[in-house]
Amino acid sequence: MQFNHTVSALSAAFDDSNLVSAAGLVPVMRLAERAGLSTLTQQHLSVPSDKGANAGAKVASLVAGMLAGADSIEDMRLLRQGGMRRLFDRVYAPSTLGSFLRAFEFGHVRQLDAVASRFLTGLTRESTELLPAGEGYTFVDIDDTIIEVEGYLKQGASFGYSGVRGLNAVLAVASTPESAPVVLTQRLRKGSTSSARGAKRVVSDALAVLTRVPAQAPRQVLLRADSGYYSHAVFSSAQKAGADVSVTVRMNPSIKRAIEQITDDAWTPIEYPGAIRDKDTGRLISRAEVAETPYTAFASKKGQQVTGRLVVRRIPELGPKALREQPTLFDTWRFHAFFTTVPADELDTTAIDQTHRHHAIIEQVNADLKASALAHLPSGKYAANAAWLVLAVIAFNLTRAAAVIAAPDGKLRRAVTATIRRTLVNVPARIARSARKLRLHLPEHWPWAQEWAALLTHSTSPPGIAIP
Repeated sequence: MQFNHTVSALSAAFDDSNLVSAAGLVPVMRLAERAGLSTLTQQHLSVPSDKGANAGAKVASLVAGMLAGADSIEDMRLLRQGGMRRLFDRVYAPSTLGSFLRAFEFGHVRQLDAVASRFLTGLTRESTELLPAGEGYTFVDIDDTIIEVEGYLKQGASFGYSGVRGLNAVLAVASTPESAPVVLTQRLRKGSTSSARGAKRVVSDALAVLTRVPAQAPRQVLLRADSGYYSHAVFSSAQKAGADVSVTVRMNPSIKRAIEQITDDAWTPIEYPGAIRDKDTGRLISRAEVAETPYTAFASKKGQQVTGRLVVRRIPELGPKALREQPTLFDTWRFHAFFTTVPADELDTTAIDQTHRHHAIIEQVNADLKASALAHLPSGKYAANAAWLVLAVIAFNLTRAAAVIAAPDGKLRRAVTATIRRTLVNVPARIARSARKLRLHLPEHWPWAQEWAALLTHSTSPPGIAIP
């Protein structure tokens, strides 16, 4: 591509009040309205004083800004450019939205949690493909991540397991083999907290939200987590909700004794479709072996025993121990184990090992959020940042629903937020008025015009959309 004008022939002016840079907010925010975002906020959120007035419109403004790419309160200015006020009412200034967030207390954050969970249910009614019905499992993955902050004055910020100063966000996401993940529930915690703190409540809330999704009634639920969530509290919450568990275990003496009892002929070789990088050594591995043995978790705790299967994967030792001058008499292995309550007749050893490794899908959600609204936690007040996390999750789920509606059989339904924003939201348009109607003139030959039109048709049912 080459510039086809001389420099002297070029000029620019920011003077057109009929242009908008994010015309995709029209169908997406209309979708949010249909799913009940403003109505639910007015019903459940009660922030006191004048700062909490018109809470529904203020929450919608914050979500709209995040959809368009805002990752700080100051970035909300992008909602007040060009012809945005001709398309939307009550477009609040960043200072007003900042005051609104700083008025939050912990109880208001929990109220906003209630809005987020009910809003997700509304989105699943708008698009049943968001969490589709069918046979097999719905996977619920739980994990926490550190959101790094720079200022030491932020409430709750401290050094956690990652060695950086930040706040700890725990998420529970749901997905199926046919759909990309959506966030069921979320919590913001101080940076130095352990993974297991409050996990019982997060699991119970997440599974309660899932039961309210109409299409999920026939499906079985499998909770997946890493070793930080290996606790009886997590297991009991899952079992009370009728869910199976698949949780990584640490190599404690009890686990080592169970692995030693596995005979050599019990190991089944598995081949990875492509070499994967081992997180401990950084080396690429392309083969491993799996086996399983019956196991009772928490056997030493009276009344808390849980029976299931201990599934073990072993890979050849490729670290420094394998590089000795004198070769070893026997092959050396490194072991990775997890405990599951899934019956063997439903998922055999190889299948459950592959299913458990797909728990890494939640890392994609963490990375997606950190590349969007959670790039920063904008306030020094803890409750304001906790509310920001909930709003970021609402925006994430709304973006996912918009992509599924726009392209139910296309690649957008599994795309990251940045891709969906680039193709459906940040579409420039010129506003024209004729016969008391608004018309958006969008770029000619827009590659995703069909998807954009499908989303607009679903959310607004306009009289007609012209696509050359």
